[in-house]
Amino acid sequence: MRWTPGGRSPNLEDRRSTGGGVGRGLGVGGTVVVLALSLIFGRNLFSDLGVSPAIGASGAPMSAADSAAEEGQVQFVSFVLDDVQNTWAKILPNYGARFTPARLVLFRNSTDSGCGPAQSVMGPFYCPIDERVYLDLGFFDELQQRFGASGDFARAYVLAHELGHHVQHLLGTDTRVRQLQESRPAAANELSVRLELQADCYAGVWAHSTDQRNLLEKGDVDEALNAASAVGDDRVQQRTTGHINVDSFTHGSAAQRSASFKRGFESGDPRSCNTL
Repeated sequence: MRWTPGGRSPNLEDRRSTGGGVGRGLGVGGTVVVLALSLIFGRNLFSDLGVSPAIGASGAPMSAADSAAEEGQVQFVSFVLDDVQNTWAKILPNYGARFTPARLVLFRNSTDSGCGPAQSVMGPFYCPIDERVYLDLGFFDELQQRFGASGDFARAYVLAHELGHHVQHLLGTDTRVRQLQESRPAAANELSVRLELQADCYAGVWAHSTDQRNLLEKGDVDEALNAASAVGDDRVQQRTTGHINVDSFTHGSAAQRSASFKRGFESGDPRSCNTL
């Protein structure tokens, strides 16, 4: 991807120098489950349940050397963050919606979010309560080494997907889906998949705009498609448990996720992303 290094986004919040402590109460597995439910139902269930999360095992803050080593990635994240949001700021008024920017929080090991604890093990996520994306840059290493998705546009896809959730929030889509999930609990997972596939499609809409502005380089789209496939529920389940349970999908299969991104990329039209 062609991008301009230098500077940081005003919507970037860097918490990497602050290490997380060790909480009492839920273990890591329980923390992940409660956070997922917090995202689904749009409120901080840790407070509702009166429990505390398990925070990352290592609470050491980032060293100056580590921070310097990651500066290139920080600048890339800043560029993509601004570019994605500037794109949606131009698109949404065409559909009667006003765009307000999300913030992106960089953290190391763990931090607090409006939806509860953010931990590296959870991967990137968007919290609609505080309108922030949470990201530990270590996830990009995992994306390449564990999921086999390399390249800068693979990382850009991840960011564009999470910011796609912010677009859904501004349009009220996430609220409507939460209401449906509460009224139709048996369909909660299916509705979650549809919401995630729409965010993949929105990422594709942004990628279309980068192509129109001659920011794409050869192989970039393949990197994004590979990343979308790599984090499909079927591939993640096969890799982590050795078997696939379609009924437990929450994000969509590899084929569904790559197809959704491709649909948005080819059309450049958010109306093509109506998975709901």
